[in-house]
Amino acid sequence: MSGELSRAVEAAQAGDEEAFRFLYRSLQPGLLRYLTALVGADAAEDVASETWLQVARDLPNFSGGEFRAWAVTIARNRAMDHLRRQRRRPALPVPVQELSELAGDADTAERAGESIGTEAALAMIASLPPREAEAVLLRAVVGLDAETAGRVLGRRAGAVRTAAHRGLRRLALMLGQPTQECDEPAATPATPPLPRTGSQTPHAEPVDG
Repeated sequence: MSGELSRAVEAAQAGDEEAFRFLYRSLQPGLLRYLTALVGADAAEDVASETWLQVARDLPNFSGGEFRAWAVTIARNRAMDHLRRQRRRPALPVPVQELSELAGDADTAERAGESIGTEAALAMIASLPPREAEAVLLRAVVGLDAETAGRVLGRRAGAVRTAAHRGLRRLALMLGQPTQECDEPAATPATPPLPRTGSQTPHAEPVDG
């Protein structure tokens, strides 16, 4: 956890409302993108609200560690609960022309990071096998390192790296890029600009463990 984030957590635990707002501003953009891919744009805001309500309720008992991982774990649990309640798997067909607009760059990881704010990019990632999709989302969208993402998903860091690498190879094939140019994604900051999401819902599947 960064020093600034750690100080904000401690202040928020002591009742500092501005510190809690800082935590929200720092995590919400990436968290919302992650949830959009899991449950769809229509439900992501509601699930994010449920997440922050639980964060606010349980924050006094948070005893250290990676705050982002803790918050993302809560969000993931709320998302899985939502999907179980809905008993459905959302789907968004991504128009071929939208995918073609994302193609052309050699570095898939960099291109995915640049385009991650678009609905088409989120839908592309959500169309990957669930384990690969979550690995790419947690690494490239939320900005967690492999070890922290592994704790969220209950998997080894090496398994997360492998899943993210395979996911990027699949994205390269979708984009018509040479797969040998894909590599493990570098973690990006957890506070990218908030994406504009439409009324359509990207494909996502509940993920075990």
